[in-house]
Amino acid sequence: MRLKSFLVFGGACALFATASATAFAEAPAPGAPASPHVGGTLRLAGQGMLGTMDPQVSYLHTAYQVLNVVYDGLTTFSKSPGSLTRQAIPDLAESLPPPEDGGLTYRFHLRHGLHFSSGKEVTPDDVAASMRRIFKVNSPTAGPYYSHIVGGAACLHDPDHCTLAGGVEPDDQNWTVTFHLTHPDSEFFDRLAFLHAAILPADAPTHDVGNDAAPGTGPYRIVSYDPNTGLRMERNPYFRQWDAEAQPAGYPDAITYTFGMDPEASVTAIENGQYDWMAENAPLDRLGEIGSRYADRVRLIDFLNLYYAALNVNIPPFNDLRVRQAFNYAINRKAMVIHAGGPAVSIPSCQLLPVGSPGFEPSCAYTRGASPEHPAQEWRAPDMERARQLIKEAGVSGQRVGIVSPSTPGYVAMANELRSTLADLGFVVSVRAITQAVQFTYIQNSDNRVQVGLTGWNADYPAASSYLQALLSCDTFTPHSDNSINISGFCDRSVDAIMDRAASVSVTDQKAGDALWAEASRAIMAQAPVVPLNQVRWVTLLSARVHGEIRAPIYEVVFSKFQLR
Repeated sequence: MRLKSFLVFGGACALFATASATAFAEAPAPGAPASPHVGGTLRLAGQGMLGTMDPQVSYLHTAYQVLNVVYDGLTTFSKSPGSLTRQAIPDLAESLPPPEDGGLTYRFHLRHGLHFSSGKEVTPDDVAASMRRIFKVNSPTAGPYYSHIVGGAACLHDPDHCTLAGGVEPDDQNWTVTFHLTHPDSEFFDRLAFLHAAILPADAPTHDVGNDAAPGTGPYRIVSYDPNTGLRMERNPYFRQWDAEAQPAGYPDAITYTFGMDPEASVTAIENGQYDWMAENAPLDRLGEIGSRYADRVRLIDFLNLYYAALNVNIPPFNDLRVRQAFNYAINRKAMVIHAGGPAVSIPSCQLLPVGSPGFEPSCAYTRGASPEHPAQEWRAPDMERARQLIKEAGVSGQRVGIVSPSTPGYVAMANELRSTLADLGFVVSVRAITQAVQFTYIQNSDNRVQVGLTGWNADYPAASSYLQALLSCDTFTPHSDNSINISGFCDRSVDAIMDRAASVSVTDQKAGDALWAEASRAIMAQAPVVPLNQVRWVTLLSARVHGEIRAPIYEVVFSKFQLR
């Protein structure tokens, strides 16, 4: 899902639980936890803006972390520590309903007494309208995640007249919403838990709301947002906690997010207590200092992620399979691990499924002594001899190649490594670094003719489809659109067929389904539409004011759970 800033860390880190804290207020604010540690303003810092505040459109992970305390779906993911593979739990729905009609029908009972931050009660009609809105706003995951709702295919072709008739049936009398699917889906609850299925008021605009956030049901509401300067959230006065796992009440009274903070300045500001958390990685020259002086304020966070270079398969030179394979053979993944802080926090990646993901099987086609027909178990070293031979056969030496990268330091270091590799293969290479929120939409639009788009991806939810189908299926390539997350423009119907079969088999046999996902991963890498680079553990620095457990799978950190001294 979702791209995030590149985070690195060097040296050993000791993690210790923080101690007691003092109270901020005599009594909790309405909707706050029953705790003495309530109050204060949580101060976040980031270098880049967050992009749109529309939860059904946004696909930046930094925005996802903000929006998950503002919006809810029928289901969600736990906001407490635990396994990376935990699946969806009930949120606005009272429970996960049993499948009916052989897995084609699900009848959700909506919780009573829930309100948007506008004061309006949440109704089944809001749920139905929100499902239609996914298609009307051209949500990036409308095709792969929701088009199998009855009527969804028609909505993809004519979103302005989307009705989902026969697919989503609200019943105000029984306070239920019934979904009908065209085929069983073992990931349906997870897809409804993802941010793009957030429930909004039925009268929410059916276009990207941009800077003007719609009312939500979470513990906070966005009261101001300027993508050039910052964001402020305050308590939702109508929020009352219904489930601490699904949507815990927030500790801070307010949350501010300042944009344009240089990473060097952010580290110093957090050390001095001026800010509490930063989105980006600390610069390499500060890592030793952080590890030695502030070990008790460091958190190591494991999550399903991958950094990769998307190769545009529809324009030269990467419309030639030999060139794509050559790039994969030539890249020095050890260097990428070093850029990420070393093997303690990073490992090389050879495929689009990260270690720990369902369906992951060790396989590396592009390393010394291996091939797509005879992959190795892991990456060994670059094979420049094989790479140069492929480039010679393709006859493309001397052509120009442009790399478009986010402007954060870690990404720029990776982009320069890619440039060096391509230059060694005989290309004339340039790097263009732009603000991450702009870069991610820019590299998605085929009109911009980006040859190499450097990016990263966090799992929308713990499933192989969250990587393979989301990033490289025919349905996720939409030409001329900023919401085309298949950045490579890759479409192979035979690979799609394997993925469809994997999804179908997983409904009744997850082990067999995972084996098919692994097969799909190998088939994709045989076509080499991407250059997988590395997988990292996130290392984040907190101010001395912060205590409590802030980590959770999928979200990594949950801002509502930050407690402030």
